[in-house]
Amino acid sequence: MQSIFIEYIYLIFIIVALIMLAGKLKTAYPIVLVLGGLALSFTNIFPHITIDPELIFFIFLPPLLYEAAWQTSWKEFWKWRRVITSFAFPIVIITSCVVAFASYALIPGFTLALGFLLGGIVSPPDAISATTIMRQVKAPKVLMSIVEGESLLNDASSLIVFRFALAAIVTGQFQMSDAVGSFFLVIIMGTVIGIAIGLLFYAIYRWLPTTPSIEIILSFLAPYCMYYFAERFHFSGVLAVVAGGLLLSSKRHIVLTYQGRVQGTNVWSTIGFILNGVVFLLIGLELPHIVHEVEEVSLMQAIIYGLVISVVLIITRICCTLGASAFTRFMKNFITVADPNPGWKMPFVFGWAGMRGVVSLAAALSIPVLIQPDQAFPYRNLILVITFIVILVTLVFQGLTLPWVMRKLEVTDSSAEEHEQEQELIIRKTITETSLQFLEQSLSGEQQLNEHLKILSAKLRNDLAIFQQDVAAFNSISRNLLVQYHTIYLALLDEQRKALHQLNRKQEYDEELIRKYLSLVDLEETKLREVAFR
Repeated sequence: MQSIFIEYIYLIFIIVALIMLAGKLKTAYPIVLVLGGLALSFTNIFPHITIDPELIFFIFLPPLLYEAAWQTSWKEFWKWRRVITSFAFPIVIITSCVVAFASYALIPGFTLALGFLLGGIVSPPDAISATTIMRQVKAPKVLMSIVEGESLLNDASSLIVFRFALAAIVTGQFQMSDAVGSFFLVIIMGTVIGIAIGLLFYAIYRWLPTTPSIEIILSFLAPYCMYYFAERFHFSGVLAVVAGGLLLSSKRHIVLTYQGRVQGTNVWSTIGFILNGVVFLLIGLELPHIVHEVEEVSLMQAIIYGLVISVVLIITRICCTLGASAFTRFMKNFITVADPNPGWKMPFVFGWAGMRGVVSLAAALSIPVLIQPDQAFPYRNLILVITFIVILVTLVFQGLTLPWVMRKLEVTDSSAEEHEQEQELIIRKTITETSLQFLEQSLSGEQQLNEHLKILSAKLRNDLAIFQQDVAAFNSISRNLLVQYHTIYLALLDEQRKALHQLNRKQEYDEELIRKYLSLVDLEETKLREVAFR
């Protein structure tokens, strides 16, 4: 037990080193982690570390989904709900069907049920890779919103397809009417359970005497409770976590204290970062175990099958995204759509951002070894190899070429970035106006007696005058002045830190007090960098 724990400690050190290398190479860290894990797999340094499907599904998946739901904008999610749901449900099913018939035609002896099983495994794209790359190349916000929204739901639909196909192979029975009814029941009841448990946690947050530490602990318990109870009754644990996470995220300003929000964001970002790092490295480490077990065909033949299925997946997704764009232009004549003319460039990039990840590999590994005590599961090892090849091809090839594709197609959103900066100025102006109005209308008498309130009021008036000028003349000159202001302010904060460290060298000053003011300077820098225009 201790040796395995030490191996994981070493693994985390390697993950950190590889992520720093990815930063130096300006490459998305999931790609570097998978390739790094692949290189480590040939050294046999970590023989005891393998992917356990139950570990991935129950330990890793709920918190990662919950964090993604917590970071998702409900407003953006609702705005693009038709595109998101179409790619999360109908198009996942279409992709599964295409893969099913392609593998049935390509692989000798492969049944249609096995094809649907493979389709359910490889159909859901992994959003972590796509969003990481898109942030590096400053992809349009609309594209990010759709990719993130799709990632919250597509795992659920693909795992449901996988579950039905697996049941059909094991039992030898499949009825379409029962499957369709069960499909909707699994989706609806998973969502209901997630919302119900979310409401329970809402009540705990709202009416019980919690502290920031307790709030963070509860935020870790919530996704596991949602996932467990949904899966316990054979419904979708993925949708339970997503639904409950979106509910609590929309109420965060009510249920959490300011300390819980600040501390929870920092804790969750760190935990999510490590969990993602571990699962991507495990994908690469799993290669020798998968290759060693191939028996049905030669390794070269299995690789060829994997490459063909990868091409089928890429083409199918791009056709679906372009088809969805054409369908949107047609439907704008009958209903109101979020974007009446999506064109072809952004849908093509969205289609190219269809990298597969750890959920696909965990699903493949969860296939039972035996159907009956004396009957092996057919083509299990071949499905594992094909899945790994698909992940490797889509993640590395599409991941490395996605920035190039975006640059070639000139998919940028500079006008939206300027609009966002202008909105930010208006928001800050509104906050300042509200604060000044509160002081002057509600606390006018107190201002006469309290010099600090007078100073605060004067500062707000000065800020308001600056914001009004910047909003009225929002152009390159005003932005350059703001950049200069932020640069000087950041240098000033560095000087404050130096002064505090100088005071800390003197014996008479309490170090805890110095640290308190250093933290306040750090918070001021955080706030400044959040609103800085670059």
